[in-house]
Amino acid sequence: MNIRSLTRGDGVVIGAAVLLFIASFLDYYSVDCGGATCNTSSMPNLWSGKVFPALPSIVLAGLIAAALIVASRFQPEGRKALGLTLEQWGTALAVFATWTVLWTMFDGPLEEINSNIGVGIGRILAFIATLLIAATALFAARIPALKAPLMGAPRPQVPQPYGTGAHPGYGYPGPGGPGASYGGQPGQPGQGQPYGGAPQPDPAAGAPAPTPSPAQAQAPAPAPAADFAPFWFAVPVNRPLFPEDGSPTPIAELAPGTWYLAVDQRGQALVAQTQDGRRGVLQDTSGIQRG
Repeated sequence: MNIRSLTRGDGVVIGAAVLLFIASFLDYYSVDCGGATCNTSSMPNLWSGKVFPALPSIVLAGLIAAALIVASRFQPEGRKALGLTLEQWGTALAVFATWTVLWTMFDGPLEEINSNIGVGIGRILAFIATLLIAATALFAARIPALKAPLMGAPRPQVPQPYGTGAHPGYGYPGPGGPGASYGGQPGQPGQGQPYGGAPQPDPAAGAPAPTPSPAQAQAPAPAPAADFAPFWFAVPVNRPLFPEDGSPTPIAELAPGTWYLAVDQRGQALVAQTQDGRRGVLQDTSGIQRG
């Protein structure tokens, strides 16, 4: 599960679900005591059987709707359950919960019998929460601010060449410079000699350079590698990621809303790295968004 797949609209849905859960424990009714002291500790909330079916129709429907909408971000695009996507199921449940709590705002049996009984704070907050979930599910795709990622893309860490930095790699020249031997120190015997080998002539002293063999003379010089800086990118639609060895079977699928790291370029294709460390070739790079 990658939280970078979530959008700001998903953040609104999560916040509204928390508000709905809190509202479910607050009073379903309010009582106007006319200035006198009255006991409201026995007032039911949305979990009480006295106001059934408020629990399954409002609370559970709203919470399940929010869970389905958020869970759809971690599913491959196009996956359906009983003909509908998880987001479509969540949107339908959110609209149903909002419609149900809206009708409870009008006079019910107790409100008609006793005019001092009205709508409680739990019902009001539940209506606001379910309305937020339904409205976000319906209109988030049309509002650019809600489609933006919930968390920004991290800065790419440019890999350092092997053997540089504080801990040089195997065979990196020591403090004595390019002529220092492996493990040798300045001023020690063996400086300027390869490990376990005979002394080599110093080019600066006028020694003749070695003559290349015919095979080396005929071999073409390797082409210089093009400059490439790793960068983060996102795909507009689901794209398959193929193995680097050219196998036609995808090893992963890149999903929209997730940032991936491009570590190399092969013509028009990119070598991408997923969040779990897998690397492969993204052949279709059209319409990608750079981070």
